[in-house]
Amino acid sequence: MDGVLVHENRAIPGAAELLAHWRDTEQPFLVLTNNSTFTARDLSARLAASGLDVPEDKIWTSALATAAFLKQQKPGGTAFVLGEAGILTALHDAGFVMTETQPDFVVVGETRNYSFDAITKAIRLINGGARFISTNPDATGPSPEGVLPATGAINALITTATGKLPYIVGKPNPMMFRSALNKIGAHSHNTAMIGDRMDTDIVAGMEAGLHTVLVLTGISDEAEIERYPFRPEEILASVAGLLP
Repeated sequence: MDGVLVHENRAIPGAAELLAHWRDTEQPFLVLTNNSTFTARDLSARLAASGLDVPEDKIWTSALATAAFLKQQKPGGTAFVLGEAGILTALHDAGFVMTETQPDFVVVGETRNYSFDAITKAIRLINGGARFISTNPDATGPSPEGVLPATGAINALITTATGKLPYIVGKPNPMMFRSALNKIGAHSHNTAMIGDRMDTDIVAGMEAGLHTVLVLTGISDEAEIERYPFRPEEILASVAGLLP
């Protein structure tokens, strides 16, 4: 989503036309994001404010992927969650109960309101046997004032205190793409992944067996591409290059 369709809440030129083309040709698609803060409905409204028409059922977040994974692992389970509406709503909808008493899982998602007490509780619950799950590994996020610590930074703090690594569901775990494929009933051999990051989008798309397209409207540029031992199958200036 970010860096591919929108940049700082402004639609990238060609994005609205590409989405309209997909709708007109009945091309199945999903818009993916590692951000677990917002629900799909919230994100649909944010995209609409940028001039992009993406229904909520066409949005797949790391929160939704995490909830789908945990439902598969333990249907009707319990969780202690550090996060916002995105991950809380997804877990509730998946049939999970939120609890601070012997939860099956401790789930760490994105939030701007991490509290020392909640992190301490998460550490104690993991030490007590709860399984450590995280929505995504992003260590920092953007803000108008500069970078902010994000989910990956909190993961690292908890890992240092417990000695336990989280299982991370979001990109670059190819599971994020496999769950997205399941969502739209697609197969990897005729599906493409369009992203702006070599270290999450392209590597995960490649490992999931998808055709990979890197656009240069976000994080990666030509110099960034050279840092990695793998390559996307296509490199485009922007999504406008996908229009017929």
